[in-house]
Amino acid sequence: MPLFKKREIPLRVSDIMTKDVIVVDEKTTLATIAALMYEKGVGSVVIVDEEKRPIGIVTERDIVYAVAKNLRRDAPAWSFMTENPVVVKDSDLITTAMEKMRELNIRHLPVVNDEGKVVGIISFRDIVDSASLLLSLLRPK
Repeated sequence: MPLFKKREIPLRVSDIMTKDVIVVDEKTTLATIAALMYEKGVGSVVIVDEEKRPIGIVTERDIVYAVAKNLRRDAPAWSFMTENPVVVKDSDLITTAMEKMRELNIRHLPVVNDEGKVVGIISFRDIVDSASLLLSLLRPK
């Protein structure tokens, strides 16, 4: 049984999510998104509508596919993003995010509030880092 369920550690997505998520609109170009990801050292960018609700996500994997398909540098995000991204709420337990990532084989989940607006992002790396910290705290001295 996983440590989180066994010990019932009630960590919420909001406890470990990255709040400084990069969001752009669907007209933002491939070149701009790739440059943002490189400059900020992130693996994904969330595509949002006018109300800041997620309509897509662009990950490193999407960039690789776009390049492999010879898309132009000025291709808009809507042409290569993953539409209707799977999301988690900021109030969800981390185990909910973990289960979605495992079941769907994804590494980045936009985080939304009760109004459905993007308030952060949680990555597989965020979860691994948190688990590592928790394990070190639980380790007998």
